[in-house]
Amino acid sequence: MKTMSFQASLAAALMLATAWLASPVSAQTQSPPAPAQSVAQPAPAGPTAVAPGATAPADPAPSASTATAPAAPAAPPAAAMSTTAKPDAAAAVAPAMKELSPWVMFMSADVIVKAVMIGLAFASLMTWTVFIAKSIELSVASTKLRSALKKIAEARSLAEAQMALGTKQGILPSFLAAALREARMSAGLSSDAGIKERAASSFSEIVRAEQRRIRIGMGVLATIGSTSPFVGLFGTVWGIMNSFIGISKSQTTNLAVVAPGIAEALLATAIGLVAAIPAVIIYNHFSRVTKGYLELVSRASGAAGRLLSRDLDRSHGSVHSRAAE
Repeated sequence: MKTMSFQASLAAALMLATAWLASPVSAQTQSPPAPAQSVAQPAPAGPTAVAPGATAPADPAPSASTATAPAAPAAPPAAAMSTTAKPDAAAAVAPAMKELSPWVMFMSADVIVKAVMIGLAFASLMTWTVFIAKSIELSVASTKLRSALKKIAEARSLAEAQMALGTKQGILPSFLAAALREARMSAGLSSDAGIKERAASSFSEIVRAEQRRIRIGMGVLATIGSTSPFVGLFGTVWGIMNSFIGISKSQTTNLAVVAPGIAEALLATAIGLVAAIPAVIIYNHFSRVTKGYLELVSRASGAAGRLLSRDLDRSHGSVHSRAAE
């Protein structure tokens, strides 16, 4: 009995030694499993009864499982790459986001939209140029005419009024010169009504000429005020059309892609309003100021007509006095 147990113990020792020596060789020759495979099941814990000359393949299984264990974490890097792909895409879109200042929008706009913006800016420059020039012109003309009317307020004849004004140029000296010319050309005629009528006709021509002169530039303001919003709207429509074409080409409705083009288009409308609103306000202002100046011109025409009437009455009075003598 003891001999049989000793033989069994010796056989078990031989099997363990053979398995220990064979395990490195089997671990090197075994091909590594695919990363997607599950972890190998462990071998049974207890020893099994095998033939004395057979080798046990149960022990290489743990070594194979330990060899494949480092390959299991290979899947998370792929997931990490997929998670980091979104920040990279966002980073690729981020440079497209630029500062939407008016100058940047103007430089990024289409050629036609740029031409519209430049034209509207030039129209706005013309508006303020007309405003400055007409303000100075109307102020100087009104001041001169008021001063001339004060000087001839006490004049009794056309000659005396001309002496009071001197050689200055202006609308009132033009009335006085027209009255004297008509009186001189109508000398010897007995009808005073004809002389006054012809003088009034000359005065009307002078007034109309002064109206045309003083309204120079008003038509420019009216044109700019009425057409600038529509010109700006044309630039906006053209820019938005190009923006939609770009959206169709890029096949995205991302706000970062759509917003710059629409903002550039709307800038044309903003410039159109900036050009139109001051033009309308300045036109209305000059309409009131021009009306006041033309009232002064009418006063000057009436003053010249009264002086001519006095001279005619005085000349007829002297003729009648001489005839009575």
